[in-house]
Amino acid sequence: MNFLAQIGSVVLALIAEVGRVSLFAKDAILRMVMPPFYGRQLLAQMMRIGYYSLPVVGLTAFFTGGVLALQIFIGGSRFNAENLVSSIVALGITRELGPVLAGLMVAGRVSAAIAAELGTMRVTEQIDALVTLSTNPFKYLVAPRILAAVITMPLLVVVADTIGIMGGFIVGTESLGFNSGAYLKNTVDFLQLADITSGLIKSAVFGFIIALMGCYHGFNSRGGAQGVGRATTNAVVSASILILTTNYLMTSLLFSG
Repeated sequence: MNFLAQIGSVVLALIAEVGRVSLFAKDAILRMVMPPFYGRQLLAQMMRIGYYSLPVVGLTAFFTGGVLALQIFIGGSRFNAENLVSSIVALGITRELGPVLAGLMVAGRVSAAIAAELGTMRVTEQIDALVTLSTNPFKYLVAPRILAAVITMPLLVVVADTIGIMGGFIVGTESLGFNSGAYLKNTVDFLQLADITSGLIKSAVFGFIIALMGCYHGFNSRGGAQGVGRATTNAVVSASILILTTNYLMTSLLFSG
């Protein structure tokens, strides 16, 4: 019976946590569409989340495209299907690897930074000071970060898709002996608009998850420096797990036909 009680307590705690995150997300969404709007805060967060994440996203996408081209060529050579390298690289990057890897890289960088920043503000009572100044913390701190992540993640994924396909192109033409014109033609002919838009839709959802988890764990951190460190770790782990889970659900939904 003690074992069943432990399972029940874990399930109840999980349900309660889901409820708290849902209420937090609802408040954040409401504050995003209600005045006043802090445009300077939004632009600053777009720079921090989007522009400063370009190097890590670009490097990740480039080497992922190159490795993907090598692996597909090696595997396809067993079935005389080497000519599918360009098509599968483009499909894999735009549908899955571009959005997911960009989401995971940004989650590791941005979720941790947001959680640490808001967690420090919480334990040093700066958030309470905003309340005393008649400034809504959700409106000033949470809403700009979530909105900035939702706007910038699709832009980052466009860059990741382009660089990832370019990485596959460079490896394919320089190392694997493909004709550059034929490689590009196969890529353009094989890609469809739905492949690109599906990745962009995923990336917007991933941006929401990344910022939401960072804000939620940072906003609710307790216990001084140790609590801030715990909030940072929880933000990255929860954002990464939710990205992978949501990616599967959205892939099933978008490509079920």
